[in-house]
Amino acid sequence: MTSPLIAHIIYRLDVGGLENGLVNLINRMPPDRYRHTIICLAGFDQSFLSRIRRPEIEVISIDKRPGKDLLAYARLWRTLRRLQPQIVHTRNIGTVDLQWVALAAGVPRRVHGEHGWDAADPAGQNLHNLRIRRACRPAIHRYLVMSRDIATWLERDVGVAATRIRQVYSGVDSERFQPAAPDSAATTGGCQGRDASSSPVTFGTVGRLDAVKNHAVLLRAFRAIRDRVPGGGERLRLIIAGDGPLRSDLESLAADLGVARQVEFVGVRNDVPQVMRALDVFVLPSVNEGISNTILEAMATGLPVIASRVGGNPELVTDGCTGLTFTPNSVGELEELMRRYVEQPDMRRVHGQAGRARVVREFSLESMVSAYLDLYDELLSVSPPPVPAPGGRSPGSARIS
Repeated sequence: MTSPLIAHIIYRLDVGGLENGLVNLINRMPPDRYRHTIICLAGFDQSFLSRIRRPEIEVISIDKRPGKDLLAYARLWRTLRRLQPQIVHTRNIGTVDLQWVALAAGVPRRVHGEHGWDAADPAGQNLHNLRIRRACRPAIHRYLVMSRDIATWLERDVGVAATRIRQVYSGVDSERFQPAAPDSAATTGGCQGRDASSSPVTFGTVGRLDAVKNHAVLLRAFRAIRDRVPGGGERLRLIIAGDGPLRSDLESLAADLGVARQVEFVGVRNDVPQVMRALDVFVLPSVNEGISNTILEAMATGLPVIASRVGGNPELVTDGCTGLTFTPNSVGELEELMRRYVEQPDMRRVHGQAGRARVVREFSLESMVSAYLDLYDELLSVSPPPVPAPGGRSPGSARIS
């Protein structure tokens, strides 16, 4: 008997946390349980496809043009009619309206994932996007969210009944992301295995260089700590991994702040575990965040994490135990926390060890895959409900029970 097919619809398959999570899910899910197809609205990065380890996975691009493209909806409808998946799983605002296309194509079970927001949709409060999400609510059987914060937002602002929401944390490969070995710490920058009180301290971050990640605040805080720590010009270093529309602006800002010699922009990297092991402290200064895969990867690497108190960050970073948190956009607070880690190497070590232990205990890929399997199995085990009119809330009529 052929296993059920899931069609995963995303905007574009390229470097990113959501995309990494999808690839990890497909690679780890037992092949005899579900088949998978990935449908991309706006294409894919060819090199990124090499991360998919299952050769039978079909990746399709609808080749949607920017803005409204009605023909793209027709192409998607024809694709779904050809594939006849048992489940469609869309993700984030860029694909939520395609739930109606899936319904029209006769897909019997429909899931939508909310992973977080971008700079144009702070905390999910963009009114246009809220209207779209509310209009699509009747077509969706289950919502899958990455954090408790997003679950609360879905109930409060989008009007989704709690019975239709499943919260699943992202998982991280704790074997791939491991602390630096003691004998390699001197060359990787890890604080293990060397005299941390007198050694240079390397801060770093990994992520797309756009406004939501707020790298400018990190650069300004780094300038402040460099000037206050004795020998900061020689002792302190900042690595920024990733690329995006603000790269040239951020490089110019680093030059204007006089820290270009201490800051290294390393671009998109395929060796993120090695980048993590080159750090002593990981920093995520985002203004919006769902659940950050890079925080989990940093914790798995044994790094203490400094993160802004937004979105799901406080659910991952236990303040004073696995890291430290600060008010978003506060250069002064961020500089103070960075200085504490410079001056207290033992705290770096203790927080890093606690973070690693928590990831192994609570954020394994196996736990994530198991939760997805439970959701998909639940959807296929019951009869689909009637679809209410788009304008009505009627959460009870949109339940599967």
